[in-house]
This record gives sequence, structure tokens and C-alpha cells, in this order.
Amino acid sequence: MSQTHAAARAAGRTQPERLVRLRGASIGVVVMLIIQFILGMIYNLYGTAPTSTKSIGLFSSPTIALHVIVGIVLGLAAIAQLVRAIGARHSLTIWLSALGLVFIIGAGFAGLGFSGSGAAGASLGMSLAFAAALACYLVLIVVLPSAAAAAEGSRPSSTT
Repeated sequence: MSQTHAAARAAGRTQPERLVRLRGASIGVVVMLIIQFILGMIYNLYGTAPTSTKSIGLFSSPTIALHVIVGIVLGLAAIAQLVRAIGARHSLTIWLSALGLVFIIGAGFAGLGFSGSGAAGASLGMSLAFAAALACYLVLIVVLPSAAAAAEGSRPSSTT
């Protein structure tokens, strides 16, 4: 019964409401990306860097473990964002959410490569993929309507 009620409630959402929710989700992804960046920088400055002969374990320190966990949660959030974008049928949001997800996955694979070899190229790959993902979600925040803008757009205009 509750699934039917939830589906009916979701089907009753208007397009502006869906876009506002997507904007909120984009803000959440941006916050997680920034947290991920900060954790990576902390580990970069204070952790033990891998070398070509000695890799690091993904849970070898609390900082890198948290970095890995936030990365997994970030990937799940990006998937949820893409699913919502597809449900809203908003093409720009679908494309940017898909690109953001691809860049987040790319950063994850670059991170795995870096933890195994310490290669500078893998570190650069993480950085560039982070920046590209951040750009995708920031564009969504700018383009999608805020709750106030959506509420204002749904009011009937008064002509005096």
C-alpha cells in the first residue's frame, strides 16, 4: 500500500518540483565532491604516498578509508541523480548528470590506479575528473530553478 502511495505521490509532482529536487541533489553532490577533495588533499599532505614498488591499502589510514567511503557514497548519489534526471525528462540535466557520473567513476578508477602505483598520471586523472564532475554539477545548480523561483513561476501573474 505504501509503495502505491509513494508512486502516486511521485507521479503527482510537477516538472518545476522535480527540477527543484534535482537542484537540491546537485548541491548535495557538490558538497560531497568538496569533502572528497579535502580528504584527498589531507591524505596527500600527511599520508604515505604509494610508490611503484609499494602500494597503499585502501583502508590503511582513517583518512584514506574515509576518502574511499565518501567516494562510494558519491558514486551512489550520482547514480540517484541520473535516475531522477531521467524521470524528470529534462535533457540538459540528463546529459550533465550522466557526464558527472562518468567523471566520478573515472576519478575512482584513477584513484585505484594511484593507490597501486603512485603514478603521477593517475593523480592528475583524479584531479581532472574531479574538476570536470564539479563543473557538471555546478552548471546544474546554476541552470535549475531554486524553490523560490519555482514557487514564483507557479503563481498566477497579476496585471494591474
